[in-house]
Amino acid sequence: MPMLLIKGTYKIVGASPDGDSVRFYPDNPDQWDLLRGRQVRRNRSGGAQLRLDGIDTLETHYRPPRGPELHQPAPFAGQAADELLSWLGFENVQRNSNGIVTDASPASRPGYILTRSADIHGRCVALAGRGSDAPARSGSFLTVTEEHLRATANHHQLAEGLAYPTFYRKLYVDLRQEMTAAAQQARQADKGLWPKDQSRSGAKVEGMSTLTDTAVLLPKLFRRLADYLQLNDGDPSLEGFPDYLEQREDRLFILSTGQWTGFDTVVKITNGNTVRLTHDPEGLVFDEK
Repeated sequence: MPMLLIKGTYKIVGASPDGDSVRFYPDNPDQWDLLRGRQVRRNRSGGAQLRLDGIDTLETHYRPPRGPELHQPAPFAGQAADELLSWLGFENVQRNSNGIVTDASPASRPGYILTRSADIHGRCVALAGRGSDAPARSGSFLTVTEEHLRATANHHQLAEGLAYPTFYRKLYVDLRQEMTAAAQQARQADKGLWPKDQSRSGAKVEGMSTLTDTAVLLPKLFRRLADYLQLNDGDPSLEGFPDYLEQREDRLFILSTGQWTGFDTVVKITNGNTVRLTHDPEGLVFDEK
């Protein structure tokens, strides 16, 4: 999978990194312009927010279109954020009450990213590596192998059981299969969030507090449920949730059946308020919007 390699540094003070998103500053900001397709939204210093490709960690600060900021259950959201920063080499990370990093040691850490484009929010969709020893020259395109992938934060978060595999269409098959293997091994070993995961077994939703305090769910499902409950004005019934999902038009490919369909077809509601996925997350490939 050819991807652009960019060397730079990770900086976290003044930002609110979580388990699958962190700020990256290229050594040469002009190299952002080598990307094809959507452009990366960067600040005046050339820094940009990364979205780590192929993974989704529990939300630490999600804001629905209506209502206050929300989070998914502790401790897994915080553990994923702490693990990412520790893996990158940051220590003594201090945050304020809003989750913004106020201090860390050291102030920055060297690293590199492998990327092809940005998402609709302008975040760079990337594989994130650490250290000064990148596998190719900065500004060059590298055919990314499973070995390269295993040296990234993306793979590490899956292997530790702190991230759900969440695949999109542009991720190549060999990399997706390696990520699937890492996630399945973590699940079989009961690592991280997997012993508490209710995405397949089902969660009884009795209100927003279920989503924020107890139910460990695929973050994409959490976000859609949170948006829906905000629209539902406090009514916890999920009877209208499938129709809501259909209106959102999240398209996906079911690997086991070879079917293009909507997210609503892989979410099942029983007894009015129990929700579950009908397939494991790694068996779904979402279409990019």
